[in-house]
Amino acid sequence: MKASTGPLSGLRIVELAGIGPGPFAAMILADLGAEVIRVDRPGNADGAIPHHLDALRRSRESVILDLRSERGAATVLDMVEKADVLIEGYRPGVTERLGIGPAQCLARNPRLVYGRMTGWGQTGPLASNAGHDISYLALTGALHAMGREGEDPAIPLNLVGDFGGGSLYLVVGVLAAVFEAQRSGAGQVVDAAIVDGAANMTAVFHGMMAAGMWRDERGVNELDSGRPWYDVYRTSDDRHMAVGPIEPKFYHEFMTLLGLDPQTPDRTTADGWKMIKRQVTDMFRTKSRDEWTALFEGTDACVSPVLSLLEAPRHPHLVDRNTFVDIDGVTQPAPAPRFSRTPATIQSTPSEPGADTRAVLERWGITDVDSLIASGAAVQA
Repeated sequence: MKASTGPLSGLRIVELAGIGPGPFAAMILADLGAEVIRVDRPGNADGAIPHHLDALRRSRESVILDLRSERGAATVLDMVEKADVLIEGYRPGVTERLGIGPAQCLARNPRLVYGRMTGWGQTGPLASNAGHDISYLALTGALHAMGREGEDPAIPLNLVGDFGGGSLYLVVGVLAAVFEAQRSGAGQVVDAAIVDGAANMTAVFHGMMAAGMWRDERGVNELDSGRPWYDVYRTSDDRHMAVGPIEPKFYHEFMTLLGLDPQTPDRTTADGWKMIKRQVTDMFRTKSRDEWTALFEGTDACVSPVLSLLEAPRHPHLVDRNTFVDIDGVTQPAPAPRFSRTPATIQSTPSEPGADTRAVLERWGITDVDSLIASGAAVQA
């Protein structure tokens, strides 16, 4: 792999391979320039996406180590000596049993930041239980709040839990701990739990409830389809437009362009909301999505077409910003955020498990690589 570029260039990370939020966090760090070595397990058991199509594997090299073997675990500790960060996403206690837990790793490298990604966290009654994104959102109140009045909670893919409350908080925690370690000389453990991160993201709604500005019910509030000016509407071709003119001046422009009176019905009463909703619903059914898109283009009415995952990369704004890129025929989001002086970049195509075992171990100063591979503790694909 070529020398990495980006604001994290020079940071060395060992990633113990998992699925979901751990790999996404590692992808972000690698896109930002960190040298991230993914330690895959023998058997290639992680996920169902073919490796060469899995964007979450991009920007980093892969080695295969058998962590259940003494020599495989010892090799991880040897790598830890030269690393700034280790990321793992196993259930609590698993890495300790493998001999590569925080105590063992910090004994070898006292400056190490040990990032732990779990659903329930390292402690608590549910810490050892299985779970998925939807499980963690359910207990934080976030899932209850999503959806329309009178309907079941809406499932926000796994974006809010796994990737929002999990991956992004792990990235923030790891980078904060690295910054602190540079000043103190001491590493530490980062316990990133999806349940904690997802709960943290609901802070604004708890504040609004305390102020009497939010009801603990679905579909009756400002941002959950409880107001006609923050919703999605079906068009004549059975597609949708997203509407969000919350502020009065934007609402006035929205209603005017839609061909409705912005002054009536009354925007301040529940009865008025119902009347506005009916009017807006009926009006949007008179034109296609593309016709409405053209009408609202370039205005401050806060109206956007609801694009599919296949359509989004072709939108002119996203094309202009190169928000999506094509790597070996796979369309995928480009690195984010943007940097003026040290731009992030996709460092390499998705790694095949074990494709870089020999090269990485030799570069990291691991001795007896031939013996490791011969013993099965390491695998060169």
